[in-house]
Amino acid sequence: MVLDPQLILKIVLTIVTSAAISCAVTPLIKMLARKVGAMDIPKDERRMHHTPIPRMGGSAIFLGFIVSFLIFGGKMITSEMQGILLGAVIIIVLGILDDIMTLKALPKFAVQIIAAVVVVCHGCRIEHFMGLAMPSWLSYAVSIIWIVMITNAVNFIDGLDGLAAGVSAISAGTMLVVALMLVGENNLAAIASALFLAALFGGCVGFIPYNFNPASIFMGDTGSTFLGFMLASISIFGLFKTYAIISFAVPFLLLGLPIFDICFAVIRRVAKGQSPMHADRGHVHHRLIDMGFSQKQAVAIAYLISALLGLAAVLLTDSGEVQALIFLAAILVVGAIGFKLIFSHHHKKMEASKEEHHEN
Repeated sequence: MVLDPQLILKIVLTIVTSAAISCAVTPLIKMLARKVGAMDIPKDERRMHHTPIPRMGGSAIFLGFIVSFLIFGGKMITSEMQGILLGAVIIIVLGILDDIMTLKALPKFAVQIIAAVVVVCHGCRIEHFMGLAMPSWLSYAVSIIWIVMITNAVNFIDGLDGLAAGVSAISAGTMLVVALMLVGENNLAAIASALFLAALFGGCVGFIPYNFNPASIFMGDTGSTFLGFMLASISIFGLFKTYAIISFAVPFLLLGLPIFDICFAVIRRVAKGQSPMHADRGHVHHRLIDMGFSQKQAVAIAYLISALLGLAAVLLTDSGEVQALIFLAAILVVGAIGFKLIFSHHHKKMEASKEEHHEN
């Protein structure tokens, strides 16, 4: 795979520009959030912070993304990309309103569907499954479900400082690598996807320093739903568009952690007779905290899982199914052993702490 040096330079400049804008604008968004009342006030056990924190930080990620992309990729906007950008604007406006006024779940869900419809009506949809063409009606339905699901999946994992921003950056970064591999196959959609992803990655990187624990600003629904929406839409545009059988598995690996979390959350809530959108404290990150891990440790574990799944996706694209399956199997074995050892260590520390507290 030999890439055009000009393309690589353009991608690097896109990342740097997006990160610089996002980083520079975040303090301004922080002040604006305080003025308009977009504050996250801790009011239940799901919240990990104890003082009000400004949200709406996703606006900075969006500004870094859109400005850098228009500068370096504005001349190659297709109808599909127009649909993605229009849908993204709808999601951003929805997120800002939600961060300020806290909207009900059903209206938000309806607007997310509208944004997804805008994307698919501009031609950006999943047309093949495992190398087989899908009927148009099924293609539209599956594409809308995918976009709405990933939009909410990233929103669901936005529960710890730096978690959603970091996981999204890792997903965008590894998806960028996969897109560049497809560029070598003269896939024009992959070139556009690479610039999209570079801008998205840069926006996340510029925002993360403000969002690490202890966070001075949250991305809010403005950021988490935007990132989920973009990752879902770009995966359709650049990855599902290939006809290879393995192309369907790659996006699932790249977005593996959010997908697992939302599927587990929906099953858990429905089993309890609750709405799938009912908020609870059963997400992966909450469970890690309840096991005794600190916020930083829990976030680091999530980053590691996302990075390993991303590496598996890269191997699947570059080396084929066998190597990727072997790698995934090795991850599962090593991960299970490592998690067991770490959990046992933390469990012993917690028991010792309880005994010491009881004696005192």
